[in-house]
Amino acid sequence: MAATFQTRDGYIDDGPLALPDHPTLANYRRVLRSDFLSYLLNTALVTAVCAAIVITLSVTVGYTVVRARGRASRRIFQIFLLGLAIPSQAVVIPVYLVITKLHLYDTLLAVILPTAAFSLPVSVLILVGTMRDIDEELYESMALDGASPTRVLLQLVVPLSRSGISTVGVMSALHAWNGFLFPLLLTQSKSNRLLTLGLYDYVGEFRVDTPALLTAVVLSIVPIFLVYLFARRQLISGLMGVGGK
Repeated sequence: MAATFQTRDGYIDDGPLALPDHPTLANYRRVLRSDFLSYLLNTALVTAVCAAIVITLSVTVGYTVVRARGRASRRIFQIFLLGLAIPSQAVVIPVYLVITKLHLYDTLLAVILPTAAFSLPVSVLILVGTMRDIDEELYESMALDGASPTRVLLQLVVPLSRSGISTVGVMSALHAWNGFLFPLLLTQSKSNRLLTLGLYDYVGEFRVDTPALLTAVVLSIVPIFLVYLFARRQLISGLMGVGGK
């Protein structure tokens, strides 16, 4: 943190752990005047859309698995669990081919779709565990009142699964915010660059502006840290309920 208030020459002369003799905000001004805000906006958009997609799909799939209790729903759940064993690095070539066939290469949507897909398995697992903890009598009482499955989902399941939904939202947001592989492979232009790739603006062929690089890292951490700070209680309670009944 102290290195962000040093000049590049002072950082080289005094070392990374030394306190700056003459603190300066030049690094922050340089980063904010660069394309950092554009990268931040792209990353925030990708993160928000990924979190929305993951929450919507994982809630509906989790509700179906918990309430249907048929062979088909079990198979669907097993397929999602299988996704936990497949790392994204193992399918980069098929993902690249699919994205290019859909003419989505070098767009933010090319990053959003695979990022959301790889966040779904663990999200479904968390919400299935959360929804299984809802008392069966509550489902039966709403069914006796003539509530449709959609009404049960919106008025009963979603309010009682807020901790699990918050957990899914925070985890998928972290995954999207820190993503590096898909932005690297599926985007090219500077206008669609995300923060994880934008950090390379401070790395040259023959030198690295370490104070400016560390400043960009600090500024990129702040938004997602604030999200975690406000949702940490729901995150912990949601993870505690993964096992279900």
